[in-house]
Amino acid sequence: MGKVALFHLVCGILIFWSSVSVVKAEDAYKYFTWTVTYGTASPLGVPQQVILINGQFPGPRLDLVTNDNVILNLFNKLDEPLLLTWNGIKQRKNSWQDGVLGTNCPIPPNSNYTYKFQTKDQIGSYTYFPSTQLHRAVGGFGALNVYARSVIAVPYAKPAGDFSLLIGDWFKSSHKVLRQLLDSGKSLPYPNGLLINGQKQSTFTGDQGKTYMFRISNVGLKDSINFRIQGHKMRVVEIEGSHVLQNVYDSLDVHVGQSMSVLVTLDQPPKDYYIVASTRFSRMAFTATSVLHYTNSQTPVSGPVPSAPAGQLHWSMLQARTFRWNLTSNAARPNPQGSFHYGKIPLSRTFVMANSAPVINGKLRYAVNSVSYVNPDTPLKLADHFNIPGVFSLNSIQDSPSGSSPYLATAVFPASHHDFIEIVFQNNEAAMQTWHLDGYDFWVVGFGSGTWTQASRNKYNLVDALTRHTTQVYPKSWTAILVSLDNQGMWNLRSAMWDRQYLGQQVYLRVYNPTPSLANEYDIPTNALLCGKAAGRHP
Repeated sequence: MGKVALFHLVCGILIFWSSVSVVKAEDAYKYFTWTVTYGTASPLGVPQQVILINGQFPGPRLDLVTNDNVILNLFNKLDEPLLLTWNGIKQRKNSWQDGVLGTNCPIPPNSNYTYKFQTKDQIGSYTYFPSTQLHRAVGGFGALNVYARSVIAVPYAKPAGDFSLLIGDWFKSSHKVLRQLLDSGKSLPYPNGLLINGQKQSTFTGDQGKTYMFRISNVGLKDSINFRIQGHKMRVVEIEGSHVLQNVYDSLDVHVGQSMSVLVTLDQPPKDYYIVASTRFSRMAFTATSVLHYTNSQTPVSGPVPSAPAGQLHWSMLQARTFRWNLTSNAARPNPQGSFHYGKIPLSRTFVMANSAPVINGKLRYAVNSVSYVNPDTPLKLADHFNIPGVFSLNSIQDSPSGSSPYLATAVFPASHHDFIEIVFQNNEAAMQTWHLDGYDFWVVGFGSGTWTQASRNKYNLVDALTRHTTQVYPKSWTAILVSLDNQGMWNLRSAMWDRQYLGQQVYLRVYNPTPSLANEYDIPTNALLCGKAAGRHP
């Protein structure tokens, strides 16, 4: 064969294999069509209206893999506008798909919208739910699990199976009745019960001697829960996308909006065992039970239902401090989690956020630094994109509490892309709080009683603090987090307790870079819904 012909042959082969490698390297696409409707169910024994997705309550389990591209066409058949948000999915460079009122126009009744997002560099147990009104009080929520790619090792043997447990307080009243209560200036009543996967009791089956993963999420409106399995230990392996030191627990506190994954070995005599969830830190106690069934069991559950731990707030805070980053393990990427030395990065800015429950215009509201958030007709992200004035102000809220009289406003904190910030959640109320940040996970570096001061930093964990997207703040206490603002966009920082979020305990964080670049943020989607002052404009 001539040299020229041989040269062309070699080039052709190289081009062929390079094109094959490109095709193989492209991340997978997953397509879904979901229809949201009302339906009737009896989760507490009384028929009531619930929200279904594709006829299911709770909604379908969404099983994904790291870096999957999700194309999900959502049809809204309710009588009210609707959005779903993907709790814990970071939406890298893509706050356009976050599914909250600050970033998206809600989907009108009898209309649809196609979400397009990627589970970029993520693994773990998450959830989705309606972010509009109080829809999540009656359903529309589900499990969202992101599995590691086959080429990425995980720090535990593959379990024989895994179960998603969606646990939360539940009301017999409709979402519209609950909303009317809040709109009238009243607080929500106590719930009527506690559910596991939308039921008072369900069964999870496994083989004796094998190990199973239980993915536990608190999807309730306002109550922390404690979770336990009769006669079995739980080894915590993952919390909201982070692999953690694998400590063993008899029971676990899981606060509103939080998720965690535990491994349970079926190492007891073959029978059935109680799975128990109960409310915590509430004057009204509720318990839900399910069954762990060994396949070779001939004996039903028996004995007393395992009780919740006697310890209360101090016990819970001590347990929270035992959740630590596994520094030598990877997460979604092959590099160890501990290769990012967050504790050595200088702070760009500190926000101290004090929650309160003021009365404004004769009605109960919830506030942050005296500001009770109100949703404008135009999503903040659209107003920012189209340079529409009068929708929000970057001077609407102070970085720390000032003791000023409470007022209504559309509160937005300005921040710069790549800042490294400290946020202190100061809870001077006598009730538990939980806070969630869209677009990020963050290091929970400290919990403490009383009022935070700069001296509190001396107690921070700057080595192996857990990263997660939702943190609890104990009564009359503070929680401190560190956040690396590497994700440009408009991001919701909110109470995960939905009555408080609905009545104003939320803000937005505008992470801004003055130089437009697709390397930092994607363009507005061509199918973006436009409403308010953005109506009639072109994406």
